[in-house]
Amino acid sequence: MIHVPEELVRSQVKYNGEAGRAFVAGLPGLAEEFLGRWGLRVTGPSLHGVASLVLPVERLADGTPAALKMQIPDHETEGEPVALRAWDGAGAVRLLEHDPATGSMLLERLDETRPLTSVADTRAALRVAAGLLARLVAVPAPEGLRGLGDIAAGMLARVPDALVRLGAEDARDARDAAVLRDCAAAVREVAGEPGDRLLHWDLHLGNVLAGGREPWLVIDPKPLAGDPGFELLPLLMDRFDPDDVLWRFDLLTEVVGDRGRAVAWTLGRILQNGLWELAEGEPGLDEEQVAVARILLAGRA
Repeated sequence: MIHVPEELVRSQVKYNGEAGRAFVAGLPGLAEEFLGRWGLRVTGPSLHGVASLVLPVERLADGTPAALKMQIPDHETEGEPVALRAWDGAGAVRLLEHDPATGSMLLERLDETRPLTSVADTRAALRVAAGLLARLVAVPAPEGLRGLGDIAAGMLARVPDALVRLGAEDARDARDAAVLRDCAAAVREVAGEPGDRLLHWDLHLGNVLAGGREPWLVIDPKPLAGDPGFELLPLLMDRFDPDDVLWRFDLLTEVVGDRGRAVAWTLGRILQNGLWELAEGEPGLDEEQVAVARILLAGRA
């Protein structure tokens, strides 16, 4: 029997309800199936993210270390094997096997005890992440992935309701409404050219692990096709420091090229997060992301 961490059980129930309960209940059988099908044995305790269970394993045939990842296929995860095949190990973890019916994957084994967050020097860590970002977005998105154009259109369509939800009861509401309007205006300027690069969409320091064949490799993409500027916000928010935002933005825009478009799409990412927060009942926008928006908007003035 494999161990399913309680934190994974709670997150599955919270986000997926009965489907999450069924997924958790089926994990022992699913693991047994793929340990047998792919000739694996478990070599360590279960690992997990918000949505997935990962078992450290090795191949019985040759002792090659690997990781068996099991998760519910959905609109965020279904493109993961597509992206990993497209990157083919260049800056990202390598995909060894994939079962389309269940979404289960066998991945190259990395060192989960050494994420990029373990590097104490924040600027050094961000330089590593920027180098990986450059390699990832150099790859054109394969056909069939979600597109940033559709995502942008959906965000813009939800802005009026979000503004109504905010109301104007106090100064924070008025500030947040102004930020949402300004972010939406920036997205409208670039929405007609959403881009065609292969985006990770969740590239932060915790999603980079130490590797064997390369010092650092990216994991857990939630891929889509779009403009590289949409990738930058998570790296601006890691170990947030308002005095460091422009240094980080300069570093990252050296990778993506067009600073103006990067500003607009980063504001788009803030808009997306703000809409999610309001839809989930939060009283307003995240204070740190509001600070980033104001810094970037001031530079556009």
